[in-house]
Amino acid sequence: MPVLDKPLEELREYRGINPRPGDFDEFWKRALADLDATDPRPELIPSTVIRAADAETFDLFFTGVGGARIYAKYLRPKNPPRPSPALLLFHGYTGHSGDWQDKLSYVAQGFAVAALDCRGQGGRSEDLGGVRGNTLNGHIIRGLDESPDKLLFRQIFLDTVQLARVVAAFDEVDARRLSCMGGSQGGALAIACAALEPRIRRCVSIYPFLTGFFFLEGRTIT
Repeated sequence: MPVLDKPLEELREYRGINPRPGDFDEFWKRALADLDATDPRPELIPSTVIRAADAETFDLFFTGVGGARIYAKYLRPKNPPRPSPALLLFHGYTGHSGDWQDKLSYVAQGFAVAALDCRGQGGRSEDLGGVRGNTLNGHIIRGLDESPDKLLFRQIFLDTVQLARVVAAFDEVDARRLSCMGGSQGGALAIACAALEPRIRRCVSIYPFLTGFFFLEGRTIT
């Protein structure tokens, strides 16, 4: 039985412990404008790591805000009869996009799958840094000595949106059927992606962290 620190009804109404900043909407409007001005320049490179009878596998690279090249594993069904729904996967803190094999079950169900490597963590994405100040205690404070626009997790949140945009633009993907999923850090990133990219229709967020630190105003996902 799960242990909860609040009654279930209170948890359903929980909106974080920090007050909503007065410039909240302007901050994310400005962030998305920054992303709009960033050409993603996606590149798909067939993977030589794995061979699958019913899936095509690729190393996907694209450009995020600040010019960093971001990496994701991308898998799609071979010769689908119609455009596929897409699932975006986000990993836990300090981790990476994981093995190819554990994504094949989703492809077998007809999904195109993209699994992100967060910049500055355990995978292949670039972390260009370029900020002043202390980062000894982790990425949560990266950029804090400069401005909110320099916070690392702002850039990672925007990377999730850029991934969604890139994948939605692929011919084999049905852009009306986008979903995202993750646990821990990945759960927070799934929430951020769904909040910032209105085409996300389903969001699975498992024990998300950061939700009391970077709280994003919720929206209904149907």
